[in-house]
Amino acid sequence: MQIRAAVLDRPGAPFTIETLDLDAPRQGEVLVRIVAAGVCHSDLHVAKGLVKEPLPTVLGHEGSGVIEAVGPGVASVRAGQKVVLSWVRGCGTCRHCARGRVHLCVEGIIDGTLPAGGTRLRRGTQAVYHYGATSCFATHAVIPETMVVPVGPATDLEIAALVGCAVTTGVGAVIHTAQVPPGSTAAVIGCGGVGLSIIQGLRLAGARQIVAVDAGAGKIEAARASGATHAVDISSAEPIAAVLGLTDGGAEYVFEAVGLPQTVQQAVAMTAVAGATVIVGLPPDGSRLEIGLDHLWRGERRILTSIYGSSSPRFDFPRLLELEAAGRLDLRSLIRRRYPLSAINQAYADLEAGAPGRGLLTMEGI
Repeated sequence: MQIRAAVLDRPGAPFTIETLDLDAPRQGEVLVRIVAAGVCHSDLHVAKGLVKEPLPTVLGHEGSGVIEAVGPGVASVRAGQKVVLSWVRGCGTCRHCARGRVHLCVEGIIDGTLPAGGTRLRRGTQAVYHYGATSCFATHAVIPETMVVPVGPATDLEIAALVGCAVTTGVGAVIHTAQVPPGSTAAVIGCGGVGLSIIQGLRLAGARQIVAVDAGAGKIEAARASGATHAVDISSAEPIAAVLGLTDGGAEYVFEAVGLPQTVQQAVAMTAVAGATVIVGLPPDGSRLEIGLDHLWRGERRILTSIYGSSSPRFDFPRLLELEAAGRLDLRSLIRRRYPLSAINQAYADLEAGAPGRGLLTMEGI
């Protein structure tokens, strides 16, 4: 079939909206009509060349849609079901999957192809690569059965799209990776979609003090709306001194949601004795970190890293949506901007400019 998709040909180039050929799903694959896709920094890293991927490619890893067809051997989902896309495969047989650590599955998708081999996207005779085996910046995608999670027929697919990455990453970092207990103090550096989800996770966990750290009134307002009790605007305050002052010498849990060495260093400096720094942001390829070991050792400070919120998508996606339905998470408030797919370059320009909250691409009207 022919689809419309946003194609990236080279780092630094704008996305181009093109008609591509999409092959039918093979063994263990499904065809999904994409409804919504989140505008995430991870895709921007690839677009700017900070993370290397084979090109040309169709990006997009945070999405939702409806299954239109299934390939041979597919048994867990059927045509007509609403689904959230997961960017971890979860082979089910490796040692990590066997121990419930699906997010660390050794059969990750890293080379632009699908697990069954090759690509399903073509531009004439030229292969176009998949990103994270999801490639949801398109009207349709062929995706492995193990990477779609069915949700209820009444599910709002705009909210569900964010569960595919930002919400699971952020809330999971609090609940699964750090296991923050009630009454804790915390700080969050970077209040984009993931950072706001961390703040909501901290509120869910019962943290008594949540300090949001970012630049600009819009980011600060969004952080407070998500549950931050205090805020530090780095455009007018030195962040380390400000957080140390607000938390009586350091926060017990400091979450870094940017992915840069300098912000990780700041996070470590803000962490209290016996506290934990949790690195959640995606670092550019080749990033290196220099920290004072004496600062860690003398205070028994820990550094944790969190991939996909240490979550299991098939378990956690439905649970997060249930928490939203029960009013314990406010995921709709994260969506601040909606764009047609044709406006993807504007969506990413707004993201780079620091627009608060999450932007969402919708496929209606293209």
